[in-house]
Amino acid sequence: MAESAACPAFQLGRPRYEQGSFLGRLRHFADIIDPSTLFVSEQRLKECLKLLDDYKHGELPPGVSDGQLWEAQKIKQAIIHPDTGEKIFMPLRMSGYVPFGTPIVIGLLLPNQTVVSTIIWQWLNQSHNACVNYANRNATKPMPTSKFLQGYVGAVTSAVSIAVGLNVLIKKANRLSPATRMIIQRLVPFPAVASANICNVGLMRHNELTEGIDVLDNNGKVVGSSKIAARHAITETAFTRVVLPMPIFILPPIIMSYLERLRFLQRNRRLLLPVHSLVCLLTFSLSLPLAISLFPQMSQIEVSCLEPEIAMATDCKMVTYNKGL
Repeated sequence: MAESAACPAFQLGRPRYEQGSFLGRLRHFADIIDPSTLFVSEQRLKECLKLLDDYKHGELPPGVSDGQLWEAQKIKQAIIHPDTGEKIFMPLRMSGYVPFGTPIVIGLLLPNQTVVSTIIWQWLNQSHNACVNYANRNATKPMPTSKFLQGYVGAVTSAVSIAVGLNVLIKKANRLSPATRMIIQRLVPFPAVASANICNVGLMRHNELTEGIDVLDNNGKVVGSSKIAARHAITETAFTRVVLPMPIFILPPIIMSYLERLRFLQRNRRLLLPVHSLVCLLTFSLSLPLAISLFPQMSQIEVSCLEPEIAMATDCKMVTYNKGL
């Protein structure tokens, strides 16, 4: 009785938490990006998949609780791609985004960057983002390798160009005091990363705009392919990619400019990098679930807003599509 009050009845393929509210989506994505799922063994994953398959076919063993089913689905959603049904490479899962991305964020925010170091860190960041975007894309339509490479080159070029250009401008701004120049220079990664993230998502997923993505009816049946739904999916994902780096690249420079003035850190300069790393890790850990919770992963759109052939193929007023992450 206590479990049923705390744990809702299990529904296969449905989120545990209400997706109509931001708080519900936040709790849902906190499960998806839970780093503990990175350590799930192959045997444990197979057990979870079998449990869910048994439930689907009405062959569930006695004594299995709703909590166990929700946990099995959480593990599946964190590891298995919803469209391909295949395992996502561990460093490219959303649960690995913070652990594997934090070292790059720390590098991007290091003070006194040279042109070479700026290029290297921006290249690493966009390489990581490109691979994560590809691994978590809507995969209802195949994507040629050439499209992936075009998107990758475009994202890296835009990020490096903006970052290097802004750094050069700041160094030529003689009217700024050294302290002001230092703070502004530390904030350079944000506009570079935010604009490059838009390019990254747009270029990496451009194939969806030309081919369309599958939309599903209330029973999960594919109604057709929609370019309009693809545009909505990419726009929503790009927006989250602008919001995501905002606290990551703005808060740490401001916080560190204050902490560096503390006597304790001035006397113990060796602690600056560990403290800087901790600040980056905390802001990254907080901003990721907040950003991706802005929209549900499985979004809905009115049929009347889509192509006429979609409306003719279903009686549903709303259809669902995988936005991607």
